[in-house]
Amino acid sequence: MSVAQASTMNTLRYFESLCVNCGMCLDVCPHAVFEAGPEAVRLVQANDCMECGACRRNCPTGAIAVDSGVGCAAALIRAALTGGEPTCGPSEGPKGGGSAGGGGSSCCGGPEKPESTEER
Repeated sequence: MSVAQASTMNTLRYFESLCVNCGMCLDVCPHAVFEAGPEAVRLVQANDCMECGACRRNCPTGAIAVDSGVGCAAALIRAALTGGEPTCGPSEGPKGGGSAGGGGSSCCGGPEKPESTEER
């Protein structure tokens, strides 16, 4: 079974040979990681995956694997709950992927906000 490792930036893996071209991943992915293809969905924006897991949960054949809760989606939820800034830069954990609570970069590969010199 052939697997497309989406990116070294996240845990997304796509098994095109299992795809039945139902399009569920196209409907639920918030970052348009997949694109419609003639016989199977194509993985086109792998680095944009925020590891929310919606595609995996909605794929009827198991053609998509992703460790949800470890990347940007988890970082955004944690920031909303704690009032902090979302960060999911390089992890010092064993997987080497994104981290929900730390890391050194702004969430989802965006530029870090510069430190403010103003008092809050």
